[in-house]
Amino acid sequence: MAERALTDDGIARLRARIGVAQPHPQPPHYRFPNEDAFRHVAEAYGDDNPLWCDPDHATASVWGGPIAPPHLNGGDTLVGHCEVGRPDDATRELLRGDPIRGAHAFYAGSFREWWAPLRPGMDVGRRNALVGVHDKQSEFATRAVHEWTAEVFAARNPALALNAQYRLMIRTERDDAERTGKYDATEIRPYTNDEIERIAAACAAEAAARRGTQPRYWEDVHEGDELPPLVKGPLRVTDMVCWHVGVGMGLYGVKALRLGHAQRSRVPKFFRPDELNVPDVQQRVHWDQEWARRAGNPAIYDYGRMRETWLIHLCTDWMGDDAWLWKLDCEFRRFNYVGDTHWMRGRVTRKFLADGERPAVELDVWGENQRGETTTPGHATVLLPSRDHGAVRLPDAPGDATSCAGLLDALVVRFAAMEQQS
Repeated sequence: MAERALTDDGIARLRARIGVAQPHPQPPHYRFPNEDAFRHVAEAYGDDNPLWCDPDHATASVWGGPIAPPHLNGGDTLVGHCEVGRPDDATRELLRGDPIRGAHAFYAGSFREWWAPLRPGMDVGRRNALVGVHDKQSEFATRAVHEWTAEVFAARNPALALNAQYRLMIRTERDDAERTGKYDATEIRPYTNDEIERIAAACAAEAAARRGTQPRYWEDVHEGDELPPLVKGPLRVTDMVCWHVGVGMGLYGVKALRLGHAQRSRVPKFFRPDELNVPDVQQRVHWDQEWARRAGNPAIYDYGRMRETWLIHLCTDWMGDDAWLWKLDCEFRRFNYVGDTHWMRGRVTRKFLADGERPAVELDVWGENQRGETTTPGHATVLLPSRDHGAVRLPDAPGDATSCAGLLDALVVRFAAMEQQS
């Protein structure tokens, strides 16, 4: 029998890392984000909402000035100066290697929550740490580990908690994971002219349906209400290029020309030769058909994070300028290929007073492709203005923390409690 990766000792060594902040490998794409950054990031996922894109509109809103779209407010190496320097010898040893090396890793989902708006020129700090290791065992005695990592963001001078993003990696024994087989056969067919025109007409109607300056009062919302859908597609390589223009090259920090050669010297395993024997980055699977096929996919595919922003776009168009997107989570269950068209949909599932005082609604949200497959299911919580309860009051950060260090401490406590309850 093969040696098991998920051992008691390995999981214990992984748990020892909980709450230990780690240096981040990339500087922020926007060191001091401003109104131009807000617009560039929104346009990168197809959003021209004037709340992010027109400073005069934002100044006249309840926010009294420009604010960033939620996607820019934390995550994806977009903002935040890493507050953690080079660790000491003991910490480096603690963080060295993977205690459960050999276990398969599934990026199961992204979970985000926002407590305050990101405004132009804010000095933002960030910290990353493992915050939860949940040891799961099914009725069939199959062991899995749910590995929760948090990235937290807070403004400095004055101190203000902004946002957190949690990544769930599910770790399983590799032989168990590989029994599921290869990807299902996927048909990607050309569109007719009529189909393209119908999609274009749906896109043209979206801006008129955006709530904008008309408040969506809590009293007017009912469980079962459907959100006006957004259409995203057909996905093009051009859309991938526009995405990178706004959000940068992400965690890998892909660089051009001389800087690319320097990067290859640092991380040679991230490069491989193309058909001309020119070393290029593995990330090329997102814009090169042949590389995508070599990776086992029938076509070029998107980043899961793109569909997360599409769900954010769905929520912010529906809720209007006066509301606040508090929480959003989603899973990336299937690929989104070049040529696919996604319909982002949502439904109100619960109407309640959060913390007994904040008018709120919970939503089921999801992305569905033209084959009728749900690729990106998720949930959102939105705070709405109320005729009876007044304007939106922003949510409290965990533990009433105002710094990145305080946020991580509070989240370690939260995820420990989650494990006890599960």
